[in-house]
This record gives sequence, C-alpha cells and structure tokens, in this order.
Amino acid sequence: MRAIWKGALTFGLVNVPVKVYSATEDHDVPLHQVHAADGGRIRYQRICEIDGEVVPYSEIDRAYDDGERTVILTKDDFASLPSERSREIDVVEFVPSEQVDLLTLDRAYYLEPDSASPKAYVLLRKTLEQTDRTAIVRFSLRQKTRLAALRVRGDVLVLQTLLWADEVREAAFPALDESVKISAKELEMSAALVDSFASDFDPEEFADEYQQELRTLIEAKLEKGDALDTSETFGAQDEGEAGGEVIDLMEALRASVEKSRASREGKTDAAASGSSSKKKADDKPAKKKAAKQEKAS
Repeated sequence: MRAIWKGALTFGLVNVPVKVYSATEDHDVPLHQVHAADGGRIRYQRICEIDGEVVPYSEIDRAYDDGERTVILTKDDFASLPSERSREIDVVEFVPSEQVDLLTLDRAYYLEPDSASPKAYVLLRKTLEQTDRTAIVRFSLRQKTRLAALRVRGDVLVLQTLLWADEVREAAFPALDESVKISAKELEMSAALVDSFASDFDPEEFADEYQQELRTLIEAKLEKGDALDTSETFGAQDEGEAGGEVIDLMEALRASVEKSRASREGKTDAAASGSSSKKKADDKPAKKKAAKQEKAS
C-alpha cells in the first residue's frame, strides 16, 4: 500500500506521527467505453466553452457560480486556506461508540505509526479499547475539511470519515405516521423467522456474483477469439502512447488547434501545408467508417 497522507494525530499534549492509507479498494472489473461499430476507444476532452479549445489539466482552475456571477479560485487560493496547510488530525472529543450513527460513516483509512517508537500509538489504541469510546477528529484531506471517527480494528487505528449533519437526509414518510397494530402472535412468528436465519456474520462467506460472472464472460470471449487487438482501438495514437495519461492527448490536440489557427491566418506556407495534411489524416477514420457501413449494407 502507498501512503496518501502523513502528519500527526494530536490529543491534548500527546502527538502521534502517523501515515494514512486507504483501507478499501474497488474490486470491479475495469471497463472503458468503445465505439460499437469498430471498437475504437471513446475519449473525453476538457473543452473551454468560450474559445472551443481543449484545455490541459494544468491550466484548469475551479470556480463558484451563484447564478449570476462566477468567482474563480486558483490553486494559490486553496493553498492559502489554513485547513489545507494543516498536517494534523485533531481529536475534538471522545464519545461512547454507540453514539456514532452508522449512516454517517463514509470512507475508511488505516493509520500506521510513523515514528521510531509506536508507544504513543499503542497507548491511544489501548485507551480507546479500554474505555469503549470513539475519538471524533478533524483533519484536512484533498482540499476538504473532514470530520471522522477514530476507532480500533484489531491492532490498527482506523480513521473513518463522517458525513456532516446537513449531508444526511431526514427520513420523513407519511405512511409511517399512521398507527399500526402488531399482534403478539405476529411478532412471535416474525421472531421465529429471524431465529431460523440466525448466524454469525462472516464476510468471507459472501462474494460479488455479478463481478465473478463478468470475469467468466470475458474469459470465455477471449478463449473463443472474440476480441480485438488492443493496438487497433487507439486510432491515430502511437502504440507506445496507448496507455498514457489523457492529459498527453489533450496537449497534442491543443498543439494541433494552434497549428490549424496559424494556418488560417496565413502565417506561413509550411503551416498551411501542415494543416492540409492534418485534415486528410482526420478524414481517414470517417472514410474508413463509411467504407465499413457500405460493405455491411
């Protein structure tokens, strides 16, 4: 695992240096979108709505729109915020563990001691276990101030982010306002049904059947030869660039737009010639698609 954040966990005068790791990962089969007609990959571009140009990620800022005005916030603006500069996980309070509503639990992270001696880390872990309390903490991660629950899982401290109170919707259903009578016999039979399903929970006994079937389907297609050569799905990209960052593609597209603009302005004959060559190259995929459709019909 790779640490995504490092700093210090603080409560009172105690300082516990820690590294933070994502505690969970996605096990879904990685899929991407393709053109159904020829299997060509679908790419997404960041287009400026004013000039129509493709914008590299390095030139993108964020903004707030109140419906009439737009406030642009630069990377320097975010860096100037106090919470963003903080590298501390501050304990706000210790609460009874049962008071933490499961509905508010969000992403989980492992904390690893990041010092020569893990004594302070172990002390906090044992204290939480002995008191049966959960630490409520504040910290900053990825330009957001987070509220989180710090608890114990085995020998490790786990940080689990919490939804803010206004992020949890109120459950108000008119049907539940009506008075409902449950007889003793109905409650007894329902309890008997629950008892018939009673068991100790073991997550290892459960599996994502959909993902298993999806992998089986993909393997079957591969065995049948029902697949394309991956290099054929990238169009004009060089095979060596196929797995590159999308931002590299954006840079290439932006350079092409600038070259085309220079050609239209008649700056040089060489630029005009380059633009003409690019247009012919751009026409190839369309001609290829038209030929396939004509052949199919």
